[in-house]
Amino acid sequence: MEFQRLGHIFDPDEHNNIGEFAQSPQLLEFNDFVRIYFSTRYRDIKDKYISYVAYVDMNKELNKVLSVSNFEIIKKGNLGCYDEHGIFPFNVIRNGKKLFGFIGGWNRRISVDVETAIGLSISEDDGKTFIRIGDGPVLSPTLNEPFMVGDPFVLKTEKGYDMWYIYGVRWINNPRNNVKERVYKIGHATSNNAIDWVKTNKQLIPDLLGENECQALPSVVFHDNNYHMVYCYREAFDFRENREAGYRLGYAISKDGLSWNRQDDELKLIGEELDWESEMKCYPHLAKIENEVYLFYNGNKFGKRGFGAAKLKS
Repeated sequence: MEFQRLGHIFDPDEHNNIGEFAQSPQLLEFNDFVRIYFSTRYRDIKDKYISYVAYVDMNKELNKVLSVSNFEIIKKGNLGCYDEHGIFPFNVIRNGKKLFGFIGGWNRRISVDVETAIGLSISEDDGKTFIRIGDGPVLSPTLNEPFMVGDPFVLKTEKGYDMWYIYGVRWINNPRNNVKERVYKIGHATSNNAIDWVKTNKQLIPDLLGENECQALPSVVFHDNNYHMVYCYREAFDFRENREAGYRLGYAISKDGLSWNRQDDELKLIGEELDWESEMKCYPHLAKIENEVYLFYNGNKFGKRGFGAAKLKS
């Protein structure tokens, strides 16, 4: 899986109508352009971040911005709900004449800093706005996945829907600063209606960095008779300050979407590495434009300067 870098294609600092960051780019193809959804941040009255969804429309060559939405194409979650404090990420798929937007919702906690769950919203105006089907999630913690269910990525198939997502396995204390850090893995679920989900209840990607490896943002494309997944992974501690412990991209291949062969070294980004991605690569998204495979991803500081793209070489 050799991808040719196309460069840094979107920087939120160049657009005044959105906030800080442009995280987790997620593409939707139209006839003559592409729309890329992402999460941006604003600070509330307590000076804490709230994550909102926005999008940028670009030409299919990914070298021209056509328009940028405002920062709230879907309203903030209601008081006490799973997505009260933000949406990150936001995964959009076509479903007939409608669009389904899967919500990676998060809310703040006291003993630990965050909890997450996955919700569903629907658009009937070509993805310009979305309405939740309800205030609660469609996929959330269960007996064997007790917290941190999030990062949805969904493919529609002839049988229904497949979702790859992350789930928390433990919170651990960082002895260096006494901060509670989360550990999460990649899981899978299926559904006939995108509302009622059945979990596979197993970790899909084996650990490389040890049992406290953190795996995030699975993204899957079916290409050349195989399922290909790109995700990001990091150490549990010191990932914010130490580039050696921070996020990097991983890759796995599968025949059925359930049994995966991890092959991180097979994922290569060809071309000059630029300053915006020199310290971190995270939050990837695989998608097709005109049946060609593209990889979108964030760079340094978890996407503060936006995202770049790369194209799979023939």
